[in-house]
Amino acid sequence: MVGGALSLDLALLAELGVFVVLVLLVVPVARGLGELRQAIEAMTDHDGAAPLVRSASPIVTELWIAILRLTRTWRHRLVEREAELAATLAVLAALPDPVLLLDQRRTIVRANAAAADMFGSNLVGRDLAAVLRNPAILGAADAVLRGDGERNVELTMNLPVERQFSARLAPFAANVDGGAVILTLHDLTATKRSEQMRADFVANASHELRTPLATLLGFIETLRGPAREDRDAEDRFLTIMHEQASRMARLIEDLLSLSRIEMNEHVTPTGRANLRHVIGSVSATLEFRAKARGMRIALDLPSDLPDAQGDPDELAQVFQNLLENAIKYGREGTVIEVTSRLPPRRDAAAPLVAIAVRDHGEGIAREHLPRLTERFYRVDTARSRAMGGTGLGLAIVKHIINRHRGRLEITSELGEGSVFTVSLRAATAEAVVGREGGDGRSSSN
Repeated sequence: MVGGALSLDLALLAELGVFVVLVLLVVPVARGLGELRQAIEAMTDHDGAAPLVRSASPIVTELWIAILRLTRTWRHRLVEREAELAATLAVLAALPDPVLLLDQRRTIVRANAAAADMFGSNLVGRDLAAVLRNPAILGAADAVLRGDGERNVELTMNLPVERQFSARLAPFAANVDGGAVILTLHDLTATKRSEQMRADFVANASHELRTPLATLLGFIETLRGPAREDRDAEDRFLTIMHEQASRMARLIEDLLSLSRIEMNEHVTPTGRANLRHVIGSVSATLEFRAKARGMRIALDLPSDLPDAQGDPDELAQVFQNLLENAIKYGREGTVIEVTSRLPPRRDAAAPLVAIAVRDHGEGIAREHLPRLTERFYRVDTARSRAMGGTGLGLAIVKHIINRHRGRLEITSELGEGSVFTVSLRAATAEAVVGREGGDGRSSSN
């Protein structure tokens, strides 16, 4: 009995000892795990915080050290990825070409600054069809989404002047905002216009230069032949030859000027032009020519006339061409009137300032008005050429006004004269896109 009781006591003591040992081992671990949980929560709530965890358990201490090392590694990697993403976004924003990222439903999930400038700031979340209503682009996007590979499309858009673009649509492998297709637009307008400019220049120059060149060749042959010893004929022919050569020089100068303007017509000027100074300078330059015909240029421009948003040199060319036409086609002894007005605002964000040039000439028949700004269109061809006109002056005027997103309006009464009104955006207005300019009268006719 005594031996059995002793064995039972020893067993109880052994179990008690094991329990005590377990308590001594488990309680610090449990307490340490609680502190560990609190420390991890603190790190989650306070990014970058690394609270100190002191535990009597070496296991918890080693575990905490391992967690800290892992946290530092992942934080370092996260910083690197964030820097890479920021650099990528900065490059994307700085790209001059519009870039759109589309998801599987053809919805825009990202857009760079160039795309926002072209299509508006609220692009994300919109369907591509609401931004680019072009069947070829939409079909190419659907093809890429089906897995058919990269697509390239050329398209034309009016923004507000006609512009040509090359669109590249390619699969997007990176998992960013669910993006599946990346669309890039490259502006081909300058390239296309350069090609067209060369073709037009050759065609127009060959057509318009044919007559004066034939005249020059004819007179040269005459001077070398029958009129070799005729001094009177020589002087007369040399005068005509000088006039024809001067006409060719003016024609080439106008063609080059028109080509340069057309090349940049899609780029809106961002400068500021003092209209009173521009028009006053042009008027002073042409004053002698007007006096030669007994005419006077009368400026009625208020002192508070707003500046215009635009290129002063190009606007000076506009008013010089208009005033030269008024001098040529107005009656001798009449007054050329230059006035200004602020027309009713169609858009409160884009006030316009209008300058009108009125001549008192024979006027222009109504049927000619729509075609006046066409190249080489003349109401009276013989009279125009006799006055030294190239047929390009008002074509230049029209394209400059288009570039400035303004309007050219013409009214004319036979026997009374004509009024050419140029409407330009005031420089105080925000640079919002306006409508294209209207038609006008044909040039330095």
